[in-house]
Amino acid sequence: MPDLHPVKRALLSVSDKTGLVELGKALAARGVELLSTGGTAKALRDAGLTVRDVAEVTGYREMMDGRVKTLHPAVHGGLLALRDDAGHVAAMGAHGIGEIDLVVVNLYPFEQTVAKGAAYAEAIENIDIGGPAMIRSAAKNHGFVNVIVDVEDYAPFLAELEANGGSTTYALRQRLAQTAYARTAAYDTAVSTWMAAEVGGTPRRRTFGGTLAQTLRYGENPHQQAAFYKDGSVRPGVATARQHQGKELSYNNINDTDAAFELVSEFASSEGPACAIIKHANPCGVARGETMLEAYTRAFDCDRTSAFGGIIALNQPLDVETAEAIAGIFTEVVIAPEADDDARKLFASKKNLRLLTTGGLADPTAARLAARQVAGGWLVQEMDVGRICPKDLTVVTKRAPSERELADLLFAWTVAKHVKSNAIIYAHEGATVGIGAGQMSRVDSTRIAARKAQDMAEAMGLAQPLTQGSVVASDAFFPFADGLITAAEAGATAVIQPGGSMRDAEVIAAADDAGLAMVFTGMRHFRH
Repeated sequence: MPDLHPVKRALLSVSDKTGLVELGKALAARGVELLSTGGTAKALRDAGLTVRDVAEVTGYREMMDGRVKTLHPAVHGGLLALRDDAGHVAAMGAHGIGEIDLVVVNLYPFEQTVAKGAAYAEAIENIDIGGPAMIRSAAKNHGFVNVIVDVEDYAPFLAELEANGGSTTYALRQRLAQTAYARTAAYDTAVSTWMAAEVGGTPRRRTFGGTLAQTLRYGENPHQQAAFYKDGSVRPGVATARQHQGKELSYNNINDTDAAFELVSEFASSEGPACAIIKHANPCGVARGETMLEAYTRAFDCDRTSAFGGIIALNQPLDVETAEAIAGIFTEVVIAPEADDDARKLFASKKNLRLLTTGGLADPTAARLAARQVAGGWLVQEMDVGRICPKDLTVVTKRAPSERELADLLFAWTVAKHVKSNAIIYAHEGATVGIGAGQMSRVDSTRIAARKAQDMAEAMGLAQPLTQGSVVASDAFFPFADGLITAAEAGATAVIQPGGSMRDAEVIAAADDAGLAMVFTGMRHFRH
């Protein structure tokens, strides 16, 4: 197998015509024969290039509405033949098959078709068959054949041709082959994932795919290599956002920004401003307000210490007044649907602050999957999109919550879904006032949240912590009455929790003794 191998004949068949004409001209200038089909051939001819139709090579016109074009020995024999195997060379000669040294294919836009909500039949027609077949044939024979599936590889390929007098190196062909197999795998992943959703149930086989978006400086820690891959979906968030300023996002930035924006997207912009501040993927403050500035200030006042170096997510456009307040403390990332010109100008002097805009909020009810790798396999589940409304609640205490308490209970419950278990959230008048996250014991989370509220009261010069008169949410049931009693001692007047403990009666009795109102949701929000 030679290192250098010349490119004399190329087959081009692309859906995305970006850079096609320039590539075709560069190849033609080197005397490379161009083979093509359909719209690709037309685009090349319209640019004045000489192109031979694949139908002329195969002896068959396109048939079945274009479903069959390139699935022919004259194509795949030219791709798969080993040039240094006498038997293969003889077979090519006997059947009049010419070598094909380069395949340039990008596939039918299946992912985009599905993303726009196409009907089943239209989606099926946008599943490419001939393209993946040619890509795989060329990639398998990368000892001799080049295969390009990404526009980004046109320039390095042409640069190598220039450097090697019309030939390419084995190293390039091998790299192109790896990219090609990853592309067909990702394409098939998109198709199989879509079909799994259409069919329903739990598929026996499941795959995941993505395209490199960014090679990261490191992972969670400096000794870990990391990269960020996009899956092609258009959900508003960190993967689709526009970054206006600041250095590249880190692994932890991306993880925390995703957590922040998913949380704040729970609060529709039409229902008023909301702000979430995240640290290590946990909220340290979430609040609503009459203005965005008020929402930010109230979220910040939940835990000013933890907010330092955090991620801030807004559910409405960032205005300059809010930007001025945010600029008063070191912040890693601000993400919002939009930002006005004055806010962007103000942030421009903060070189280490990243500003992202998304163009909208994520749909918190949209069905999607979450996957986590474990030793020897993957855990896959539906994302937790569970939501409740007042009619879903069961009052289990003698006293029912007041209208104000009920609003705060629903707010706290929404936040609880985004806090690592065991999660306890104290809330008062549409703002968190104490958050306990990630503790092995629920009572410890209850105590930590109350302690943080006490610390903030002292820092702000308040006569008492804001947990006085608050409500409390627990992501799972209280296994004992101790956690609920601790919340009551902190000043909570109402509780929301799933219920379902063997000791529910004991917990309800403790709530009645303390004069608390308590509602059961029947839904748990564990988060690990």
